[in-house]
Amino acid sequence: MKTLVLVRHAKSAWGDPTLADHDRPLNDRGRHDAPEMGRRLRERGIAPDAILSSTAVRARSTAEAIAEELGAADGVLALDERLYGSSPETILSVVAEVDDELTTVLVVAHDPGMSDLANRLSGDIEHMPTCGVAEFRFAAWSWSDIAEAEPLEVHLDTPR
Repeated sequence: MKTLVLVRHAKSAWGDPTLADHDRPLNDRGRHDAPEMGRRLRERGIAPDAILSSTAVRARSTAEAIAEELGAADGVLALDERLYGSSPETILSVVAEVDDELTTVLVVAHDPGMSDLANRLSGDIEHMPTCGVAEFRFAAWSWSDIAEAEPLEVHLDTPR
């Protein structure tokens, strides 16, 4: 079994027009929602073997808050610049590189890629709001197999 957890980064701040998009931080709501979603994941028993995050400040901050709430060990969180503004295909290719010994992977990235991927994996999910969490369980041996696999279970949770 493989469990893929997709997390769209939490709400970001737009107040400083001099910041590059990559450097935008979380706003107050985002700083509240990210740990809350981490708590909910912990309550559901999700314990990722790997957390992969876009290098953007808002995604990294979301991933760090969730990792802290989950009590993730050092080294579980890895930043990957390919996840910034990525397509579903790129997200899946990053996940396909994960060691097949790992069973649960959490990915923090951006829209439209996250919503498009969630919809591709389950037509029931049309849109992932900021800090939305989509969990997919697959009967697969390899991470490279999930791109074509039908999920056995799908769970969507949103902060609102």
